[in-house]
Amino acid sequence: MSKDKDGIKIFTGNANPDLAEEIADYLKVELGKGQVVRFSDGEIDVIIEESVRGSDVFVIQPICAPANENLMELLVMLDALKRASAKNINVVIPYYGYARKDRKARARDPITAKLVADLLTTAGANRIISMDLHADQIQGFFDIPVDHLMGGPIIGRYFKEKDMDNVVIVSPDMGGVPRARALAEILDSPIAIIDKRRPVDNVAEVMNVVGDVKDKSAILIDDLIDTAGTITLGSEALLQKGAKEVYACCTHPVLSGPAIDRIKESPIKEMVVTNTIPIPPEKKLDKISTLSVAPLIGEAILRIHNKTSVSTLFD
Repeated sequence: MSKDKDGIKIFTGNANPDLAEEIADYLKVELGKGQVVRFSDGEIDVIIEESVRGSDVFVIQPICAPANENLMELLVMLDALKRASAKNINVVIPYYGYARKDRKARARDPITAKLVADLLTTAGANRIISMDLHADQIQGFFDIPVDHLMGGPIIGRYFKEKDMDNVVIVSPDMGGVPRARALAEILDSPIAIIDKRRPVDNVAEVMNVVGDVKDKSAILIDDLIDTAGTITLGSEALLQKGAKEVYACCTHPVLSGPAIDRIKESPIKEMVVTNTIPIPPEKKLDKISTLSVAPLIGEAILRIHNKTSVSTLFD
């Protein structure tokens, strides 16, 4: 495969500049010169400090907390690049925020995942690269190409290197079964499912554990961990059912509200996450291990630029 990097330009907002630096290092290119500034009333402005005319531009910006600020930064950056005559504007959104509203579950619900897709396209995006979307159908909300990368293989390799015995992969709900099955195939392990009821948003109530977890090392897997209610309640339920130890993992460490206190006080032995979302110093714990997605995203960028297949990266 060609390794031609000529014409690639990488830009980043303020959401996760460390990841953008890692991706640029992987590609052996310099980060694009630009800055996001604020007017005195808080309005966002973007200054692109180099020519992007005719370039293949990749903008790295997860829509993580503060989600509204980071989303608006991204939209203004796309508009600036479009008006600067970039040839292709590829938007790398490691964490696609506003994705939890992907359908009308109740009367008068918004579908924010579709709204954000429309905003990105209108602002100038020609392609989206994202990781572990909250729901696969979000890809269909776009009328432009979407490359959907998965964090499961990265996490799977980490656990495989631990050479653990008698492992069971646990989905925290019915919707996460495909994700759990994919990790189970990597580790050649059985799966179990937690039958969970969620009376209101961000509140989980564990009902039952379906599957054999007795005397096994249980690995709970989810796409994201927000307030950590699901993961911590699930870990307690698994131990009550006879699991000998519990690990947790996810691609997106949202970790809002009481999450850190819950994880700290939980029986979870180790929580494995990726760096799609930066974890601030005050939220770092010894039991949280962070894996980098920079090589995966960097390889996807290289293949997209060179117009070669990206499909093998989806596995």
